[in-house]
Amino acid sequence: MKIADVIQSADWKIEKHAPVIEAPEKVAAGEKFCVDLSVGKEIAHPNTTEHNIRWIKLYFKPDNGKFAYEIGSYEFNVHGESVEGANKGPVYAEPVAKAVLKISTSGTLLATSYCNIHGLWESSKAIAVEG
Repeated sequence: MKIADVIQSADWKIEKHAPVIEAPEKVAAGEKFCVDLSVGKEIAHPNTTEHNIRWIKLYFKPDNGKFAYEIGSYEFNVHGESVEGANKGPVYAEPVAKAVLKISTSGTLLATSYCNIHGLWESSKAIAVEG
């Protein structure tokens, strides 16, 4: 078995578990740009002690390269847990993150996310370097 055998993917507009990558389609080489990551943008994902998104990871795979580079790992560690019981805590972390990066070549942004009940999910977005 391989990790690819257990990662699920779907269009985030119809599947609440798929990570959303919001970034420009084209950027200038070496200029900063923002990448917004989330899970549950179109269809809300539960954020409870029992059912939650634990993390999102972001990678970049250059078109002319063999390997992907890990950009960031974003953990969401609190979901209403409390000594008083499930969903009675004072804080819930939402599965949303932002990365600011620069790239020198066109490639693909890849994101993975993990739901404590429904496992691993992935999505991708091509990004082109102009000029």
